Amino acid sequence: MTHLPSLFGSDSQVTPRIDFKASKAVHAALAAVGRTEDLRFSPDNRLLAIAGFARKRCLVLRIDVESTPGGPQVTAHDFMELASASIGEVHGLDFIDDRTLVIANRDGLIAIFALPSGDPAGRQCEIAPVRQIKGGLFCKLKTPGSVAVRHESWGRLSLLVCNNYRNRVTRHVVNRWWGYRASKNQLLLKHGLDTPDGIALSHDGQWVAVSSHGTRDVKIYNMSASLGPDTEPAGILRNANYPHGLRFTGDDRQILVADAGSPMLHVYDGNAGWSGCRMPSRSIAVLDDETFARGRASVEEGGPKGLDIDRSNSVVAITCEEQTLAFFSLASIAGEPLRKFEVG
Repeated sequence: MTHLPSLFGSDSQVTPRIDFKASKAVHAALAAVGRTEDLRFSPDNRLLAIAGFARKRCLVLRIDVESTPGGPQVTAHDFMELASASIGEVHGLDFIDDRTLVIANRDGLIAIFALPSGDPAGRQCEIAPVRQIKGGLFCKLKTPGSVAVRHESWGRLSLLVCNNYRNRVTRHVVNRWWGYRASKNQLLLKHGLDTPDGIALSHDGQWVAVSSHGTRDVKIYNMSASLGPDTEPAGILRNANYPHGLRFTGDDRQILVADAGSPMLHVYDGNAGWSGCRMPSRSIAVLDDETFARGRASVEEGGPKGLDIDRSNSVVAITCEEQTLAFFSLASIAGEPLRKFEVG
């Protein structure tokens, strides 16, 4: 293991990664994707989508996560690269279902895509969106950076979008039976947010967490309350230099936060809920000092950006420009026994 710079604690060590299996073609595709931002596992756990911000591409890997006596194993079997006039500086993404992907372009709009049929087969695919979401007259999208899909009743979906440089989260209600046409656009959250850079929903639907880059914290809101631009957060997660990607664990008892301003991934414990202020219960190094230093263009950069937990609740995936993709056992990050989930 590699010791980290004294700025982050000289006794800290990089947690061991899962040495995932992949072909030379997959490794080459990962090496070529350039600067990355968010990433997301599909609901069936068979795809992993990675936002290729700089090259204006989305890389989709065909993966398997297997449980073994020695811990989880990951295999990346194949890939396809998606390009489109409606894929720009793709910063955030989420799956609606196993074959439908929502992309947030920080230099453009929200676009919804049906994935090409058939196996990935190392293809480079030029695709057109099923729908673009612009927002409404009084709630226009501007610099959409991250997106979370919330399933509602009667085929409706809420797209919760971080408008990075407008310092707000907007909600756009679409209906899959109407070709994802937006029926409602509203300003959902604004109070205290400064460059909201990541968003995550709890699995029970009760909480939404938003990383606030400028205030250097994560704000948590109770979804059962009536939300609006003046709503104050119910909880705040502190002591992350520049929080970016974040995820609730499968049981909603913990939140993992990627810190773009350090080599660390922070773990917060929810106990009986997420109200009140919290400090990390653990801070785990996921980048070695050399990799971190290469990306250290400013105090806000160098650390992990995208973060996701696979649908079986056993593997953590992270990404950043200097380390396109790395996997870790969730048990090694969370530091406590974890409940595994069946996928499918």
